Amino acid sequence: MSTSDQPEVTADVTADVTAEATALPGPTPAARARRARIAAASLLMAAAAVVLALRLASRSSVLVVGVYGLLLILCGGVIELSRRGRTRLGTWLLAAGLAAALVMDGVVLS
Repeated sequence: MSTSDQPEVTADVTADVTAEATALPGPTPAARARRARIAAASLLMAAAAVVLALRLASRSSVLVVGVYGLLLILCGGVIELSRRGRTRLGTWLLAAGLAAALVMDGVVLS
């Protein structure tokens, strides 16, 4: 077989083969970050639900119940933001919401 009979290999084909060989299996870093934010918001949501149940059992103020109810809603919003790829915004909202809930809990209970 002479060189003119051999099929041509273009640069695009070799680049595709090289990219497939070097691609790592598994989720991308962005997908891992989304999963981590979703897990953090879910854990915080579960913790807020437990604290809310304890506050309801101890006959706390309605404001405290409202604060933890808003925190539950915020956690759900953060989960949805993370699912849509807005992980940084979700992280800031989660941190600010948790801090505000803790401050409000302390202010209302004192």
